[in-house]
Amino acid sequence: MDKIDANSLTMTIPEVARALGISRNLAYQLARRDELPVKVIRLGEKRMVVSRQALGHILSDAVNKKHDVWHQG
Repeated sequence: MDKIDANSLTMTIPEVARALGISRNLAYQLARRDELPVKVIRLGEKRMVVSRQALGHILSDAVNKKHDVWHQG
């Protein structure tokens, strides 16, 4: 298993898969179809990465929205 470099500005598709809790295969399928929740950056014909910061914002927004729903009442 690849080690995640938290200092890198980008994440590989397998790193994105782990962060989202989905399979690596599904992450690649979504990336190829531009259906990930963040923009896919294509480097050449095969290499794909996403912005670590952009994915972090998406995930923190999702957590905050879920937290707000749980605490309304």
